[in-house]
Amino acid sequence: MADLQTIIRKYALQNAVMHNGKAHAGNVIGKVLAEDSSFKLKIDNVKAEVELIVKEVNSLPVKVQLKELQKRFPELLEKKEAPKKELKPLENTEHGVVMRFEPSPSGPLHIGHAYVLGLNYLYAQRYKGKLILRIADTNPGNIDPVSYELIPEDAQWLCDSNVHDVAVQSDRMQLYYDYAEKLLEQGHAYICICSQEEFKEYSKQKADCPCRIISIAENMKRWHKMHEEYHPGDAVMRLKTNMQHKNPAMRDFPLMRIHEDEHSRQGTKYHVWPLMNFSVSVDDVDMAVTHVLRGKDHADNAKRQEFIYKYLNHPIPQTLFVGRINFSGMEVSCSKTRPLIEAGTYTGWDDIRLPFLLALRRRGFKPGAFLKYAEEVGVTLNDKTVSKEEFFAAINAFNKEIVEPKAYRYFFIEDPVEVVIEGAPMQEEIELDLHPNNKKGGRWFRTHDKFYLAASDVETFKEGELYRLMDCLNFRKKGKKLVFDSLEYEKYKENGARIMHWLPAQKDLVEVEVVMDGYSVRKGLGEPGMKNIEVDQVVQLERFGFCRLDDDSVGKKVFWWTHK
Repeated sequence: MADLQTIIRKYALQNAVMHNGKAHAGNVIGKVLAEDSSFKLKIDNVKAEVELIVKEVNSLPVKVQLKELQKRFPELLEKKEAPKKELKPLENTEHGVVMRFEPSPSGPLHIGHAYVLGLNYLYAQRYKGKLILRIADTNPGNIDPVSYELIPEDAQWLCDSNVHDVAVQSDRMQLYYDYAEKLLEQGHAYICICSQEEFKEYSKQKADCPCRIISIAENMKRWHKMHEEYHPGDAVMRLKTNMQHKNPAMRDFPLMRIHEDEHSRQGTKYHVWPLMNFSVSVDDVDMAVTHVLRGKDHADNAKRQEFIYKYLNHPIPQTLFVGRINFSGMEVSCSKTRPLIEAGTYTGWDDIRLPFLLALRRRGFKPGAFLKYAEEVGVTLNDKTVSKEEFFAAINAFNKEIVEPKAYRYFFIEDPVEVVIEGAPMQEEIELDLHPNNKKGGRWFRTHDKFYLAASDVETFKEGELYRLMDCLNFRKKGKKLVFDSLEYEKYKENGARIMHWLPAQKDLVEVEVVMDGYSVRKGLGEPGMKNIEVDQVVQLERFGFCRLDDDSVGKKVFWWTHK
């Protein structure tokens, strides 16, 4: 294995050649750690070495950089970029693409929804088509009223406000009634008053139900009785298919049934409700849906809906099936999570511990990270189980690519301890950059001999060893004292000293709290420039991680942890 300096130099040269002679330290660090993950154990040393070597490489003419790269590391020039992963193309797109995503309103969207909605959105964008959000609430049970606001908000956030239309199915009941009557009048459907057990026996025997042959006039009478006289279980509306069909699920399946439970949005206004296959098909026809992406467990439903499309003279949409992602170690069920919120176990749908988009958005995750995840998984029939660790390893990496180039850097000292470094220069002024790729300064410090250091650092000081305050000074521990040694960066480098962050002990520091993903709170002090951070801004607290400012109304900056 090559030494650290050699590894850094080769990637600094490669990055410089790729970017017109100017290597970027952040990109180089990523390459170095990818080659040898053990360097993470001395990440501060790695960062310092990278800064030094990148500065030196950037001072060379591009021709010299290229010549050295060709001579010492030619294999880096021969590597080709991996082909960009793309979704499989859709068929029949020449007349436009209209897609739909249809969650039930049992709660807001979670990471499983984000995968399927993300695929729909990516396809709609690719073909310059339309994406429709339909809230499937025609089952009066298991509805959380807040979903009517939260689902569209989540969807528009994930899709960059490119959801073309939002429809609530229970607001479209008259449309379903109109289409139901149309099928009855055309003789494609009938009202069945057999018991469920009786019809099941007919289906088992592949025999027609007696209700199948009644007149259209009698069907219309029964249809009106469903609204006015019949009770749940007395009657259902069935589609005429084929009672001899080899698949029992296809045999005269129901379209409408009676449901007397109060609906959270419509109250008791409606007595007869469409089943999923009917409402979905009618909406697809009415909204001219061309392509459907759905779980492979809906294969039978797709076949049922083909009967309805044909009766309604609508082209059958191209259907893409995807396997199920089972997230282990994370509960994504709204029906199981909602009681825990009501009981106070969680503070709400945006509780930092939950895998719902509201919570992840509040933590500082960006839509592009979830879209990248959807694209990487792609359209596959294979079911897969993804652990919490696997999911966040991927989503954190995708999110870091988005936030790192813009996230300002700040010192945060957790559990600060005030120390005196005897002999330290008084009134030294230090200016640091807000971002390593934007060399414009912006962070000012005026130091003296008193500093705040993290308790975790102070507890590990050893007699006589050299330590460095980043971009400030070197010191040693002598007895019970900390004593100034030098200012020179080179001396720190030669001795392989541990580097640490710091703050001058002064009154204008910022009180900081970070709510972690497990709901614990980390407390400390931040540099004065953190007063300028605005709510919703994602920053990097150096040696700590990326965080989003959640609240600054209580005399302190309260962040939510995003990721490393």
